Amino acid sequence: MGDPYILMLVALAVLAIVDLVVGVSNDAVNFLNSAIGSKAISVKKIMIIASLGVFFGAVTSSGMMEVARKGIFNPSMFMFQDIMFIFMAVMITDILLLDIFNSLGMPTSTTVSIVFELLGAAVCISLLKISANDAHSLGDIWNYINHKKAIQIINGILLSVVVAFSVGAIVQFISRLIYSFNFEKRATYINALFGGFAITAITYFIIIKGLKGTPFYSNIKFLIEGNTVTIIAASFVAWSMISQLLIQAFKVNILKLIIGVGTFSLAMAFSGNDLVNFVGVPIAAWNSYQAWEISGVAADSFSMGILAKKVPSNVWLLLIAGAIMVVTLWTSSKAQNVIKTGIDLSRQGEGHEKFKPNPLSRIVVRASMSINKGISYIVPKKTLVFIDSKFQKPVIDLPKSKTYELPAFDLVRAAVNLIVAGILISIATSMKLPLSTTYVTFMVAMGTSLADRAWGRESAVYRVAGVINVIGGWFLTAITAFLAAAIVAYLISWDMVMIPILLAVVAILIGRNTLVHRNKSKEVKKQEYIERAELITINGVIEESADHIAEVATRINKLYTNVVNDLSNHDLNKLRKTDKHVGKLNDEIDGLKDGVFYFIKSLDETSVEASRFYIIVLGYLQDVAQSISYISRASYKHVNNNHKNLKKGQLKDLKHIDEDLSDLLNKVSEIFENRTFDNLSDILIEKQELFVKVSNSVENQVARIRTDETSPKNTTLYFSVLLETKDLVSALMNLLQTYEEFYLTTKQ
Repeated sequence: MGDPYILMLVALAVLAIVDLVVGVSNDAVNFLNSAIGSKAISVKKIMIIASLGVFFGAVTSSGMMEVARKGIFNPSMFMFQDIMFIFMAVMITDILLLDIFNSLGMPTSTTVSIVFELLGAAVCISLLKISANDAHSLGDIWNYINHKKAIQIINGILLSVVVAFSVGAIVQFISRLIYSFNFEKRATYINALFGGFAITAITYFIIIKGLKGTPFYSNIKFLIEGNTVTIIAASFVAWSMISQLLIQAFKVNILKLIIGVGTFSLAMAFSGNDLVNFVGVPIAAWNSYQAWEISGVAADSFSMGILAKKVPSNVWLLLIAGAIMVVTLWTSSKAQNVIKTGIDLSRQGEGHEKFKPNPLSRIVVRASMSINKGISYIVPKKTLVFIDSKFQKPVIDLPKSKTYELPAFDLVRAAVNLIVAGILISIATSMKLPLSTTYVTFMVAMGTSLADRAWGRESAVYRVAGVINVIGGWFLTAITAFLAAAIVAYLISWDMVMIPILLAVVAILIGRNTLVHRNKSKEVKKQEYIERAELITINGVIEESADHIAEVATRINKLYTNVVNDLSNHDLNKLRKTDKHVGKLNDEIDGLKDGVFYFIKSLDETSVEASRFYIIVLGYLQDVAQSISYISRASYKHVNNNHKNLKKGQLKDLKHIDEDLSDLLNKVSEIFENRTFDNLSDILIEKQELFVKVSNSVENQVARIRTDETSPKNTTLYFSVLLETKDLVSALMNLLQTYEEFYLTTKQ
C-alpha cells in the first residue's frame, strides 16, 4: 500500500535536487549583482564569500519550513493522499517554470512561484473534495485554504516591490549627498560611521535575527530579547571604532569590506528565506509520510492535521541542500545569464540595451520628466546646484584599451544595494514571511540606480521597459503557477499513472531548454557591443566588417532561396518562419548600427578614418537586409491572402535568378571568410549578367500581361520580387566596390 508513496517521495527528493539547481540559477542574481557589478572584489572571492553565506543560511531556514506545511492551506482538511498529490503537483510545476525563466535570462521569484503553486494545487484538490460531497458548497473552500495567511503573504510580496524601490532610492540619494562620486576624498570618520552603521545593520538583522529560526536560539534568547536597543547601540559604537582602526592603521577600503560582508549576509538571508521554496515541500511530504506510516490508517482517510504542529527540521538535510546550492552557484551558466540582466538594467554608463521601449515605458519617462521639471520650479536654485554638485561624475583618465574594465556602478551604490536588501529580507525572515528576495534585491537595485541618475535621457526608456518586463514576468509567474499547478494536481488526482508521465515531460522539456540555452549562448558570444579587450585598428575594422559581410551574405542566400521555394510550394507556414528569420537579421544589423558610437570610441587614433568606411558598410548591409525583408513580407502577404500561385513561367524565371544569386552570394561569402579580397573585381563583373537576367524576366512578364496573364496580384508580387532583387544586388555590389577601394587604400 505504501509502495506508490515511497516512489513519490523518491521522485520528490529528485525533484528537490533539480529544483535547487534550477532555483539557484535564477536567484544567484539576488546576492551577486552588487559585488560583481561594482568589481569591488575578484569574482573568485565573491563566489567564495557567497558560498559561505549560502551554506550558513541553510542552517537558519528551518523556521521558514512552516510555510510549506500550513502557510497556504489548512492541513487538517486534507487526507495524506491529497497532500501527496498537492506536493507532487507543486514540485513538477515549479521546476518547469523556473527553468523556462532561466533560459530566457529573466529573474523571477521562486517565492511567488511556490506560494501560488501551493495555492493552485490546494484549490484544485479542495474543489474536487467539495464536488464529491453533496453537503458541501463552493463557499466551503475557505475552510480548506488558509486565506488569511495566504493574503498576508501575497500582500507582503506585492508591498515589497514598492517598499524596496522607495527605500533603495531614498537611502541611495542620501548616501550620494554624503559621499558624492568622489568618495575616496571623504573624511575618514564619515567612512568609519558609514561602516559602523552598515555592519551593525547587517550583523543584527542577519546574524541575530537569523538565529531566531534555529535550534540554537534558545541558548542565547535571554541575551537578545529585551536588549535590542543596547545591542544595536553597542554594535554601532564598536563597529565604527573598528572601521576607523581598519581605515587608518591598515588602509582598508571600508566600502569593499561592507560589500564583502553584505554579499555574505545577503547570500545568507537568501538561503535562509528561499531554501523553503526548494526543499520545504519534499521535507513536508517526508514528515507526512512518517506520520501516516505509523498510523495504520488508509491514505485517503488519514487527516494531516499533524502538519499544523511545529516539526523540527533535519539540519543534515538543510546542509545537504546548502551544499547543492553552492555547487550550482559555481557551475551554472544560466545563473550568469540572469546576473547579466540585472547588472545591465542598473549600470551607470550607457551601452547596448537588452530591452526594447514600449508605450508604457515612454509614458513613465515623459511623466517623470514633467515631475522633475515641476520640482525644479519649487526647490530653490542654490539647493539644486548643491545637489547637482554631489552627482557630478568624475572624468576617469583611462586608456581606451582599459575602458571595458570599468565597473557597472561604484562602491557606494553596491554597498547601499546590499545593506538595504539585506535588512528588508532579514526583517521578513524574522517574521517568518516568505518575502521574495528577487523582488526586494531587484527593486532595491532599480531604486538606487534611479536615485543615482543612472537612467539618463539616452537610456531611461529602455531601462524602464526592462523593469516593466521583469515585473510583468513576476505577475505572469503568479498566474501561470496557479493555473499550471491546479491542472497538474487534477491530472495526478485523476490517475496516479500521470505522475511518471509528467516526470518524463519535465525531463524532456528541461533537456530541450538546456540545448536551446547552449545554442543561444553560442550566438551571444559572437556579439560585441562595448566590452572590447583591445583597441580597434584599421586591420581590426577590416576583420570585423569582413565577418559581418560573410555572415549576411550566407544568410541572405539561404533566406532568398527559402522564399522562392516556399512561394513555389505556396507554403504559408514556411514563409512565416522565413519572415521571422528575416526580421531577426534586420534586428541584428540595427543592433550593429546602434553600436557605432561605441565602435568609433574604440578606434585607435590612427584609424579614425576607418569609421566612415564602417558606417557606409553597415548602411549597405541594412539596404540588403531591407530588400530581402520586403521580398519575404510581400511573398508572405500574397500567400496569406490566398491569392493565386505564381505561374510556372514566373517560378521558372525566379528559380534561375535564385541559382545565379546563390552562386554570387556563395562567392562573396567565400571571399570574405578567406579574406581573398583581390578577387572582388571578378564578382563585380558578374553582377551585370544577373541584372540582364532580371531585366529579361521583367520583359517576359510584360509579354504575359499582354497575352495570357489574368491575375493583377501575381503581377504585383512578381514585379516587386524582381525589382527588390535588383536593389538587393545593387546594394551588395556597391558594398563590394566600397570595400575594394578601402582595401586597396590600406595596402598602399
